[in-house]
Amino acid sequence: MTMEQTQTPGLPMKAPKIYVERTLAIIKPDLLHKAEEIEDIILRSGFHIVQKRKVHLSPEQCSDFYSDQYGKMFFPSLTAYMSSGPIIAMTLARHNAILHWKELIGPANSLKAKETQPDSLRAIYGTDDLRNALHGSYCFTSAEREIRFMFPEALIEPVPIGQAATTYLNLFVNSTLIAGLTELCKQKPADPYTWLADWLLKHNPNKPDVEHCVIIQEPTK
Repeated sequence: MTMEQTQTPGLPMKAPKIYVERTLAIIKPDLLHKAEEIEDIILRSGFHIVQKRKVHLSPEQCSDFYSDQYGKMFFPSLTAYMSSGPIIAMTLARHNAILHWKELIGPANSLKAKETQPDSLRAIYGTDDLRNALHGSYCFTSAEREIRFMFPEALIEPVPIGQAATTYLNLFVNSTLIAGLTELCKQKPADPYTWLADWLLKHNPNKPDVEHCVIIQEPTK
């Protein structure tokens, strides 16, 4: 049966829903003066900057963000470096965004990048394995987690359903919601809905410290 045959007579055919992959990019603290130049390269490379945010993370927040690197020798230096000044976090979108961004920035060690991929961004802007100028998500799972960390309000596609949705709620939502509902019962506010909404916004465990002058770029319509 064709797609046209499934449509209700007289109603216009719905446009197909197209999923565009997203990844997280970070311009690291010592490269903020090159941010405009790098963003121009990103756009000319076929990416769309869906969201952008300038943030200054605490060492604790950097530890949470790089939790998969915990226990490695460079971990203390990494968190100290990434919390030493503001960074620019961006959600990038395009077909195969994760792979294309990894190819554009090159190997994690800038010295290796200079030898093997001299045209990559880490080869051009990085100085060593720590100060490598830019961050890119490793895979879809890390991109999903990192985008939610930097942009808690973001909707990541494809939206989880079934067991995947249950797992996500258990891991990232239920503990915070239960704490909020418990406090709601203690406080007994006159407007419980507004009170709970404000409480959840304030106690979002993934919300980083955002500078007051922050600019968020929303998708172009």
